[in-house]
Amino acid sequence: MATPRCTLTATLHARPEKRDELVKLLSSFVDRSRAEPGCIDYHFHVSDEDPNVFYFYENWTTRADLDVHLQLPYQREWFGRHKEFLTRDAELRFFTMLSAYDK
Repeated sequence: MATPRCTLTATLHARPEKRDELVKLLSSFVDRSRAEPGCIDYHFHVSDEDPNVFYFYENWTTRADLDVHLQLPYQREWFGRHKEFLTRDAELRFFTMLSAYDK
């Protein structure tokens, strides 16, 4: 099992009137991202407290793999259109895993 060297979390706050369209769009990223070289896992969540708050948790083998992912056409298109769907900018945070990744 590969050890993640780069983790990305992203919190997104949807415009309520765009929620359904946003869920469909963001859901389409899951299988594509998981199939990319360097993707260890890629998870899409919705808040239990607020149905308009979404969260991504992604682990990548290297920051370079993540950087390639973020430059793919479908990601660049998303970043070019995100304000149409969100009430504020996406909160992106990058982490380096310190614990063992064995389960």
